[in-house]
Amino acid sequence: MTGPDTPASFKLAYVPGVTPSKWVRIWAERSPDVPLDLVQTTAGEAAALVRDREVDAVLLRLPIDREGLHAIPLYTETTVVVVPKDHLVAAADEVSVDDIADDIVLHPLDDTLDWERPPGKPALERPATTADAIELVAAGVGLLVVPQSLARLHHRRDLTYRPISGTPESGVALSWPDDETSDLMERFIGIVRGRTVNSTRGRQQVQEKPEKETPEKKTPAKGNRPQTGGRKPPPGRRGAPKGGKRGKPPRRG
Repeated sequence: MTGPDTPASFKLAYVPGVTPSKWVRIWAERSPDVPLDLVQTTAGEAAALVRDREVDAVLLRLPIDREGLHAIPLYTETTVVVVPKDHLVAAADEVSVDDIADDIVLHPLDDTLDWERPPGKPALERPATTADAIELVAAGVGLLVVPQSLARLHHRRDLTYRPISGTPESGVALSWPDDETSDLMERFIGIVRGRTVNSTRGRQQVQEKPEKETPEKKTPAKGNRPQTGGRKPPPGRRGAPKGGKRGKPPRRG
């Protein structure tokens, strides 16, 4: 949909660890006339950014305060524990919270997991950011439990990570203001939900689609009725020989 009311661009914010590149590429293929502008934001500011209309939509982490917002859950991440490569945890394929009960586990102020505090022993102070916590893990101060994408984002050669059970998981969602869903917003929703190009051209076409569904019963149009071999013979005359009248039975001699 284009015209005087169409915005010059679609502005999408995203939090660290979320990679929107696939959806951005599909948008560019389907909507080359409307640029998609990316805005990186923090997990703590993501909901306010879209609620204040500074962006059209945001890819953020759940849970959030959904007042005034729509939110479509997209996927759930594996939770991992980040450790030095020489830590005992590095020798296991997967660990549990009991395996790190005696370790100091850092709890950054921008933590994205839904818990009051992580397992293990608390540090004297909370790091300001996840990036700061990663530096402390590398310094041997403690361990860090985060979504796997954040462990990858802050990868270091002297650190590794392992999946950990018994912890919350981080869900990623697409969120936008709930008082209006524009045609461009419908277009992007269709992309993240994997709809085909013909079903993502705007809200109007999505609403009109049910009207094109096949009716419950179809009546063949006149002149297009299926051939049945001609008019049925009247009752009592089925089986009459073709091309002549049926004669009387012969008299007995």
